[in-house]
Amino acid sequence: MDKKKYYITTAIAYTSGKPHIGNTYEIVLADSIARFKREQGYDVFFQTGTDEHGQKIEIKAEDAGITPKQFVDNVASEVRRIWDLMNTSYDKFIRTTDDYHEKQVQKIFKKLYDQGDIYKGHYEGMYCTPCESFFTESQLADGKCPDCGGEVQPAKEEAYFFKMSKYADRLIEHINTHPEFIQPVSRKNEMMNNFLLPGLQDLCVSRTSFKWGIPVSFDPKHVTYVWLDALTNYITGIGYDCDGECTEQFKRDWPADLHLIGKDIIRFHTIYWPIFLMALDLPLPKQIFGHPWLLQGDGKMSKSKGNVLYADDLVDFFGVDAVRYFVLHEMPFENDGIISWELMVERMNSDLANTLGNLVNRTISMSNKYFGGVVADKGVTEPVDEELKAVALDTPKKVAAKMEELRVADAITEIFTLFKRCNKYIDETMPWALAKDESRQDRLSTVLYNLVESISIGAELLEAFMPETSEKILGQLNAKKRGFDHMDSYGAYVSGTKVTEKPEILFARLDLKEVLEKVEKLREEQVKAAGGAAEEEKPAEPVIDIEAKEEITYDDFMKMQFQVGEIIACEEVKKSKKLLCSQVRVGSQVKQIVSGIKANYSAEEMVGKKVMVLVNLKPAKLAGVLSEGMLLCAEDENGELALMVPEKKMPSGAEIC
Repeated sequence: MDKKKYYITTAIAYTSGKPHIGNTYEIVLADSIARFKREQGYDVFFQTGTDEHGQKIEIKAEDAGITPKQFVDNVASEVRRIWDLMNTSYDKFIRTTDDYHEKQVQKIFKKLYDQGDIYKGHYEGMYCTPCESFFTESQLADGKCPDCGGEVQPAKEEAYFFKMSKYADRLIEHINTHPEFIQPVSRKNEMMNNFLLPGLQDLCVSRTSFKWGIPVSFDPKHVTYVWLDALTNYITGIGYDCDGECTEQFKRDWPADLHLIGKDIIRFHTIYWPIFLMALDLPLPKQIFGHPWLLQGDGKMSKSKGNVLYADDLVDFFGVDAVRYFVLHEMPFENDGIISWELMVERMNSDLANTLGNLVNRTISMSNKYFGGVVADKGVTEPVDEELKAVALDTPKKVAAKMEELRVADAITEIFTLFKRCNKYIDETMPWALAKDESRQDRLSTVLYNLVESISIGAELLEAFMPETSEKILGQLNAKKRGFDHMDSYGAYVSGTKVTEKPEILFARLDLKEVLEKVEKLREEQVKAAGGAAEEEKPAEPVIDIEAKEEITYDDFMKMQFQVGEIIACEEVKKSKKLLCSQVRVGSQVKQIVSGIKANYSAEEMVGKKVMVLVNLKPAKLAGVLSEGMLLCAEDENGELALMVPEKKMPSGAEIC
């Protein structure tokens, strides 16, 4: 019988630089799902890759004095090296500079244009050269640019647009009738309430302001906009052909079973991508999961601070499987996770070295000490055995149920619950006491057999998450893999099998002080590589005096309502170089706030921030977009802005007083 197919993808990594551990988390998460599906008997195809076009890369390449292709070749090689270092079992690594991908993107663009979904238009209005932005007469401030205050001139610029609204109702219906389509549910609600239901604007799908992109075949002064280029990798990578000559793999694997992406790009995958597919008359992916972020425990990652965490550095400290365990186990299903050196050392010592490593070592050592390594089931059972057996037999079912819901951290917890139960079983049965009684040798043998059998079940389940560790444990126990479909009975470990004579230490305990000393040296190297000095070595920052405003009374202050808001979505304001439009959740309400902070924050990094909001500011239009409040920022003498954020964790809607 043919295996059931399972096609899983990650978002393709943007090749602007080396991926940090937060980027790496996604490929490890996808790998654990892919491996588990293979264990369950699925024919898995696992695709990842790199997104390699765009103005940002063009600028970085110019700064580096190399061509954009040379730049992305270097970064793509580094991405792949880290993916391989983390022992990820992807089947295909696609690059958007691959010839076959570029040709299909050009065909797709042409097809959508020919059938009327893409049309040629233009931005028209008053043009500000420094801001490279168009404005209507009503958007101008006293006849000048609303962003920089500079002079404007009448101008027009070509662009191609996709008719998003044409497919909006169909997408809304699909989301409503397929509750599993967008996960978690909070992401679905965000997309529906903030983007789809208010109405979609047509999407610009070409650019003329830079050259590093896939040229529009019939109008080569235009290059394809990144999302029409990047998103189509999911079909081009498995053999989609716009002319109808699709490969057998495409016919077998599409639609994708799971697109695994970060929550910051959920809009592009759940709105733009499905609409593109509808226009191409292709089925939609079965599920899109927007995972949360892995955040640095001591603040935002910064090379100048020396606190950027990279997978290869962590592997040098802890090993591949320990890093895999940490990023998978510490990431909640829906909320952001925290990573820190201190927490990793704690998990290393408690979960890996003690709960798991010590369990395996003790069991093998006792088997060698008491029976020359031979593990035999003598059938001398006692009531205490039944609970261990029940936990061992229930664990595969519980793990499978959690993985079906993509609750990977919970699945790992179930496996370690079994290991903890094995440790408790040792305390309950006290093998060292049984060994002193000659008449109880068969009971002792049975106890050790139960331990080896239970550990074997847990170790085999661990393969999806910690593959090297799983292999080592099964190897030391000389246990054969039984397969996921054969974990419903207890006693598959062959009685009379001999374990290894010298058990390997799976995870060594670490001294936190020593680790932090090494970390400090690593940070100094990062700061030096970034061309700066360690922050504690910098001179005191200068103060700024500003012109004092007129005094106000307490009653004046009390008229203003300040609250904590959470930015749940953000996008650039079309035709503006400085403005970002944020959807800010304040308590149970969502306010749209336009802010001139694009020079300091990207739309992607705004999402998820807790910010201070002036809530009762009279609504006004900025660059033609309604703004219903104000985000509070600090500004230095150079005009650099920094959002004001709560020092401690505060709920959305908390009053600032």
